[in-house]
Amino acid sequence: MKNIITLQILVIIFSIAVFSTANAQKIFSCDSKYEADVKVFVVESKYDADLLVYKVDSKYEAEGNKGLWYFTESKYDADKTIYFTESKYDADLLVCFVDSKYSAEWRKRSKMHLLF
Repeated sequence: MKNIITLQILVIIFSIAVFSTANAQKIFSCDSKYEADVKVFVVESKYDADLLVYKVDSKYEAEGNKGLWYFTESKYDADKTIYFTESKYDADLLVCFVDSKYSAEWRKRSKMHLLF
């Protein structure tokens, strides 16, 4: 009986750990569109963007699907791999980088699934 309770507790802890980081925005920028999970184009105006992105300095600040991105050095540390396109017509997602983390947000919620 004690082993079953211990196992249940471990399953709960593991589930919480997995699901709490599932939407984290740890991003790796790759050199090939074929390696990427999402193709991204950077726009000048926030009004043209699907997502307003703020680049954070720590991976611990990049939790949730809110537009707070932490760029990793390795694709193995990232939750999503992106490729920056040269044309917005080749992109899955249009982003605009903002100066404040409080400005980061989804402007087009229909594209949120791309980063889950």
